[in-house]
Amino acid sequence: MKEAFPHALKTILHHEGGWADHPKDPGGATMKGVTLNTYSKFIGRDATKDELKAISDEQLEQIYRSLYWNRAACDQLPTGVDLVVFDMAVNSGPGRAVKLLQEIVGSTPDGGIGPQTLAAVAKQNPLSLIKQYSEARRVFYKSLGAYITFGKGWLRRVDEVEAEAIKMQGSKA
Repeated sequence: MKEAFPHALKTILHHEGGWADHPKDPGGATMKGVTLNTYSKFIGRDATKDELKAISDEQLEQIYRSLYWNRAACDQLPTGVDLVVFDMAVNSGPGRAVKLLQEIVGSTPDGGIGPQTLAAVAKQNPLSLIKQYSEARRVFYKSLGAYITFGKGWLRRVDEVEAEAIKMQGSKA
């Protein structure tokens, strides 16, 4: 839902924190969830770590909306489902987030949300879909090599985002 983006972004930023440059993080240097590579593409040139550390709130919002929220068509997803898909898009890429959704709803997992995927989503109970999607995320994260280093944090994030999505779905009723 379109009006859900500000709340979803606030939830994501809570989990993304501030500056990180962990040597085992495949994303590398990151500020509030935006990698140096993503920021460089956004500004159209190689950025420095200091520039990334100084990213503005406006730039953050533009990056999150255009590269994650819009690419995963979150405006067109049910309340709560939009949040779990958005969070996965941020954490693992929009293509992977959409494919996971498509696998769950029985649509062709091509990474792009179109009329067929949206129709399949519409046939689902949103609360059930939130729970199925969150469980699929847990399984995915446990399959990754970096799970040994980041797994507890990833699973805590999935649990907290799932709880918030369920709360959002409940408040809609």
